[in-house]
Amino acid sequence: MKKLTLLLCVLLLVGLFSGFFAGDETITPIPPSPQRSGNVTKGFAYLTTGDYVRSGIPYQVFLFGNGRDTTNFLGRTGINKNISHEYTALAAPNGEIVVAPNCLQCHAQVFDGKLVMGLGNTSIDFSRGQRVNGQSLLMLETFLKRSPKQYEAAASFLNATMALSPFLVSEVRGVNLADHLAGLLVAHRDPVTFKWNDSAHLAIPAVAVPTDTPPWWLLKKKNAMFYNGFGRGDFGRFLMASNLLTVTDTTESGEVDAHMPDVLAYIYSLRAPAYPNSIDKKQARRGLQVFTARCQGCHGTYGPHSAYPNLLIPQTVVQTDSLLCSSNYSAPQFIDWFNRSWFTTGTHPAKLVPYRGYIAPPLDGIWITAPYLHNGSVPTLEALLDSRLRPTYWSRDFTHPSYNYESPGWVYQQEEKARKTSTYNTTLPGYGNGGHRFGDQLSSRDRKALIEYLKTL
Repeated sequence: MKKLTLLLCVLLLVGLFSGFFAGDETITPIPPSPQRSGNVTKGFAYLTTGDYVRSGIPYQVFLFGNGRDTTNFLGRTGINKNISHEYTALAAPNGEIVVAPNCLQCHAQVFDGKLVMGLGNTSIDFSRGQRVNGQSLLMLETFLKRSPKQYEAAASFLNATMALSPFLVSEVRGVNLADHLAGLLVAHRDPVTFKWNDSAHLAIPAVAVPTDTPPWWLLKKKNAMFYNGFGRGDFGRFLMASNLLTVTDTTESGEVDAHMPDVLAYIYSLRAPAYPNSIDKKQARRGLQVFTARCQGCHGTYGPHSAYPNLLIPQTVVQTDSLLCSSNYSAPQFIDWFNRSWFTTGTHPAKLVPYRGYIAPPLDGIWITAPYLHNGSVPTLEALLDSRLRPTYWSRDFTHPSYNYESPGWVYQQEEKARKTSTYNTTLPGYGNGGHRFGDQLSSRDRKALIEYLKTL
């Protein structure tokens, strides 16, 4: 009987990792796609000073409204010296100096007083209290029209912002709406020419799906982009998506695309920050045993001979909030737009491949990447590994953020109910904190040891 039971377990595991699962759902390995390579130094320079967004707010107007930033985390010089790392000052096509948002709005975060490149920005605020005021934009547009050259430089940025801002609103602070922003942008652009239309030609979903922003240093291990693994083919084509905000035509897109191998090289050069405090080595060794038995099948192995399986896990298995992966099917017009657009052309095309589930991500630097799950609904690593500890409503201090290094995650306050947008409300569509209960059966001792091991990644 014991031999038969062991045989059945082996057969189940073979089936599981060959792509078969009970019912119609499958655990699916993602095949690799060829990627372009480039120059790391040039990639950093283009990310932080490049012209992938070529319209924005005139320089002096921006400084008047925002003041000068003296932190200069990026060590930039010239016109960017006193601009926050989240923005880039550059010359618009007509020569006017403008300030435009850059990729670090989402892909860098100030953590304990230092800028961590590639760390998802969990302080970002798309909530109602921070929504761009349409009346203010109209006033700014009227003001800039007094200076034709400034208005020409800002026009495409203002047009896009006024069209998109009413729909780009999250229910809580700290989540990212990049997926929804991409959908809004393509709804206003022709897929072949990228010409802008003031009115949307695609139906826009009523609900903006929230996501956490995954750290960039994981990308080197992944065969597909995004939480549901549907970004296939050339990664550079996805990295340049912010160009859609102000792009004039596909000739400009081609110019931006030429820099993407350098940008990808820089992203691939990033490493997860090492855990800064002491680690109990004995506990970590025990935690490795727990990880090997319970986690590595989906999340891979680490160390000198690391391996990552790139597995897509059906939503019916992981059981985390389904709104993100199901939106690919409930709003197929956006998948169709991309898959017949300029992004799929040329020698290094990209495509979107929907899947009813999520990729099991690599875990490098997991200690610093709270909150957890694809929508940032779980504030601590301990709660990720014990679903009984997950608060329905919770808040954290965005003004003076505090991180718990010992049991990694944000120091948070459990709330009895939602308190405006400062409270994460897991009862809202897309914000649920269920699923991923794979750690629930661990003993307290094993869970503590596992967390100690995860600090080493």
